[in-house]
Amino acid sequence: MEHSAREASRIEVPRTFNAAAYFVDRHVLEGREHRVALVCEGRERSYSDVACGANQIGNALRALGVRMEERVVLVLPDVPEFVFAFWGAMKIGAVPVPANTRLTTRDYVYILNDTRAAMAIVSQAHAASIESVRASLPFLRHVIVVGRADARQLAFDALVESASTELDPAPTTCDDAAFWLYSSGTTGTPKGVIHLHHDMVACCDGFGRHILEITEDDRTYSIAKLFFAYGLGNALYFPFWVGASTVLDAAHPEPAHVFDMIDRTQPTLFYAVPTAFAAMLREASQTGRRELGAVRRCLSAGEPLPKALYERWLSRFGVEILDGIGSTEMCHTFIANRAGAVRPGSSGTLVPGYDAKIVDDDGRTLPDGEVGNLLVSGDSCCAGYWNQHERTKAVITGGWMRTGDKYARDADGYFWYAGRSDDMIKAGGIWVSPTEVESTLIEHDAVLEAGVVGAADVDELVKPFAFIVLADGQAASPTLEQELRAFVKERLAPFKCPRWVVFTDALPKTATGKIQRYRLREMAAITPHDVPSATL
Repeated sequence: MEHSAREASRIEVPRTFNAAAYFVDRHVLEGREHRVALVCEGRERSYSDVACGANQIGNALRALGVRMEERVVLVLPDVPEFVFAFWGAMKIGAVPVPANTRLTTRDYVYILNDTRAAMAIVSQAHAASIESVRASLPFLRHVIVVGRADARQLAFDALVESASTELDPAPTTCDDAAFWLYSSGTTGTPKGVIHLHHDMVACCDGFGRHILEITEDDRTYSIAKLFFAYGLGNALYFPFWVGASTVLDAAHPEPAHVFDMIDRTQPTLFYAVPTAFAAMLREASQTGRRELGAVRRCLSAGEPLPKALYERWLSRFGVEILDGIGSTEMCHTFIANRAGAVRPGSSGTLVPGYDAKIVDDDGRTLPDGEVGNLLVSGDSCCAGYWNQHERTKAVITGGWMRTGDKYARDADGYFWYAGRSDDMIKAGGIWVSPTEVESTLIEHDAVLEAGVVGAADVDELVKPFAFIVLADGQAASPTLEQELRAFVKERLAPFKCPRWVVFTDALPKTATGKIQRYRLREMAAITPHDVPSATL
């Protein structure tokens, strides 16, 4: 059965359309130029300030020879210069490409050559590493540095100071490329995901209008950074859609720092990932904190939010976490829980503007209650992967995007995550969801985090293998291992119980906080399987 919320939200974007003009200039033209757009390091900048900054860097890039459709790579933390460069490049019809600031030099060589970017706008902290490989970057003409530039580079501040604050938007269409984001896949080369000028509007009209219910009086704060698809919506185009303000924070999101930012900047919408919510709960339990200032709504994505974690957060702070699922390919979130209608442990229901279906491996649509492959469709879907024709065809077919996730839908329209397609465990011929086992383990008071993968026993039969990070004050022991296995067996079918339990100090994760299951599988492979448990 196909499921649709598309009719509930229809957007109309004109053929001639420039997203930078829509998200920035519109507010100046409609009288909101003095409203606060950015809050960063104690300083506020208005929408007029953003418009001027974007126009200046746009003019500077054009003077340097940047043409329509040419890519401009951004390697910047969450600072105002990122915002100016993102909108400024887009306004002249160029294509900004935000890149993860935690990548290796080798990764930047790949991205700069894959995009064929003529310009890179980078932080001072990244300038030296980019310069060290200039001989390997045949397309790159200039490196623009936010901060101190050396003789081989251009200084961002000097460029914008001499540039005009007036700039007419390029005559782009709604279907022109607006920006790219690189996927963070665990295998193969990264994929350049191409998004169009109308995609952000589609996200705003769906998730922004119906899930966030964002207004110009809101202030957003996102732990996920701007170079992620999740963070880009959270901290930039959702607030800029309605003329709200956003808090930019370049610092690493340590729990104590995040709470301090909440106290000092008073956001009303707070975005994080489950790992961060868990860390904040640990910090709050140690300090006795029970307040979230002005936060009216918390949002989560990136990995499933366990029911137990949701309930602990709600009990402590009295604010719901609205969990959902999105992807780089879909620009942002397409299934989410709604305020007052949260079903803990689920990803929620379809965001208006999107369709979804769950199919088996042969493409046949499955009925409610059965686990299958989740496919989604919506106007924010990317145009494809840059220079990756076969991978594009494998993921996007006939208007449907294959998410790579296993899901089931219940009779009320809620979607329940059952793992990645390559993460599912087939134990005794039956599919086991690692997420279900992890969520159950986390309900135990001794467990802070859990990661579950499949591992082969001496008979080469796959069974669940659990890695456990213990809560403060807990100690690993054979007794606790047996207690945890019994705890799971009381709540789930016996075949879902972990055959092995390993206690570890931390789980391997990506920069976005997702558990790296492939690394857990590697760890499981080198752990002896002829014993019931082990400790790392």
